[in-house]
Amino acid sequence: MNKKLVIAVVAVMLLGGGVAGGTWWYLSKKAPAAEHGKEAKHEEAKPANTEPPKYITVEKVIVMLRRSEGESVTHYLSADLVVATTAKQEKECKEHLPLLRSVAVKALSALPMAKASTMSIDQFSEELNKAFEETYARDKREKPFSEVMIGKLIVE
Repeated sequence: MNKKLVIAVVAVMLLGGGVAGGTWWYLSKKAPAAEHGKEAKHEEAKPANTEPPKYITVEKVIVMLRRSEGESVTHYLSADLVVATTAKQEKECKEHLPLLRSVAVKALSALPMAKASTMSIDQFSEELNKAFEETYARDKREKPFSEVMIGKLIVE
């Protein structure tokens, strides 16, 4: 009787393994077809005249963060920014680097340490991109870049 139980358990395990393997195989064959459909839709959404982006680095943006009331310790933030632009706008973007640094310093130095220490990289990028949008809109100028990303960030 004990031998029959062992054989039954082994048979169930083999059957379960076969079902799991078959499901994995079926889904792995089906997934590329589904992704192909997504890629086709994504390609249609892109404009026909796209060129590869160029990236410019704004290195060592260092700011002192605002202190909380009663806090005596000074906190700093250091960031390297990466600006995405096109080959056509690369020269103009490089000419704007002092402005980019100034806007970044102004936006980042306004952050209190309590907030900066809990922010994600995406939140820092959003803050910076919002600051750049406002600056260029206020000056009624077109931005020579599409977005600003964080290349390196240290909050101390």
